[in-house]
Amino acid sequence: MDALKNSYLDSLLYGQKQIPASPLSWLNELRAEALERANALAVPTTRDEDWRFTDLSPLYRTALRPSARAADIAASTIDPWLIPEAGSRLVFVDGVFAPGLSVLEPEDGVLVLPLASALTRHGERVQAQLGKVVPCGADPFCAVNTAWLRDGAAVLIDGNRDVARPIHLLFVSASPGAAVYPRALVVAAPGSRSTLVEDFISSHQDAGFTNGVMEVSVGENASVRHVRLQRESVNAFHIATCGVRVARNGRYSSVSISLGARISRYSLNVTQVADGTNFEIDGLALIAGRQLADTHTFLDHAHPQGRSRQLHKCIAGGAAHAVFNGKILVRPGAQRTDSAQQSRNLLLSERAHVDTKPQLEIFADDVKCAHGATVGQLDAEQVFYLRSRGLGESGARDLLTFAFAAEIVKRIALPSVVRQLEDHLVRRAQN
Repeated sequence: MDALKNSYLDSLLYGQKQIPASPLSWLNELRAEALERANALAVPTTRDEDWRFTDLSPLYRTALRPSARAADIAASTIDPWLIPEAGSRLVFVDGVFAPGLSVLEPEDGVLVLPLASALTRHGERVQAQLGKVVPCGADPFCAVNTAWLRDGAAVLIDGNRDVARPIHLLFVSASPGAAVYPRALVVAAPGSRSTLVEDFISSHQDAGFTNGVMEVSVGENASVRHVRLQRESVNAFHIATCGVRVARNGRYSSVSISLGARISRYSLNVTQVADGTNFEIDGLALIAGRQLADTHTFLDHAHPQGRSRQLHKCIAGGAAHAVFNGKILVRPGAQRTDSAQQSRNLLLSERAHVDTKPQLEIFADDVKCAHGATVGQLDAEQVFYLRSRGLGESGARDLLTFAFAAEIVKRIALPSVVRQLEDHLVRRAQN
């Protein structure tokens, strides 16, 4: 197994040295440091505590190659995924910026551009955050992503700007068997307001690997609403990390929806860097067959008067396996923290299962914190009630499943996205 893991990591790093050197010395140093970390780290197994419920051996056995170039896809390929409410849209195909599919809507004080352009035109602003919010640390996947850093999205918002329309970052997996490394950086200056949609899709139904990193910096009194949609091929592999730093009186709200991938893992780490912050974290994993969806969150209350609310739901059918590990840390001195976390899980078959582990670690005495978890099947009385009103057994179960998921979906304040997801729920229920 160790030889298999080493071969897998070597295959991901193969070709990294062929990435052209950047004229920016700090970027070359960042890549080199990440490459060194990647070579020093081992990829995780179920022997690692944070991965004990998630067996990555199917990923390690899959032949993958770093994507050398983007596949050519027609504009009609992405039509079903477009968001009419959005303004600017950056599209990346196999990790490479696709200008012909993208739309850049000019707006004063708002820069939405490929990372390569941002590095050239706004190098100091990018350097201050890139690789700082999500350091390589002990995560080999983050290290490999940074070692491959060459393209991505940059959203730079000036202070006191209210971005008129949502910004859509669309990442398309178009080449079967390819490993791609999406990267995004969002810097919201003090007093700004913005909504961001991070969207992952596949134009094929074969295996591929997405290894993504998103970094978000929320300034003082700023607000960022982050909608994350993972709807890749059910044969794909998807591992991603999002790091968020929130300044004084800042607000970060997130809705994450996981529908696709054979194995997916999403790690969200939100850190309070000053007092008075507000986090709202919602998530939904809807899986079936032999899918595995793993969500890890870490909310770090490091300063006083922080507030956080988290609701994560999993719906597992077939022989699917959902994992939720949510940790809330209240550090010494973080008085008057108000935090609540709920994990609610619905099993649609006898073979489906969920491992859920909500956690609280509290090192301050003037706090209000709570957490809880439930795992169950559809309520027999509710099914009976709907059947007594004329629905069949299947229709009653489908309606209750839809209602369970809709609580999260409807928190996305984008009607077109809500309709897309509701259509998906209906189609999934009918299969």
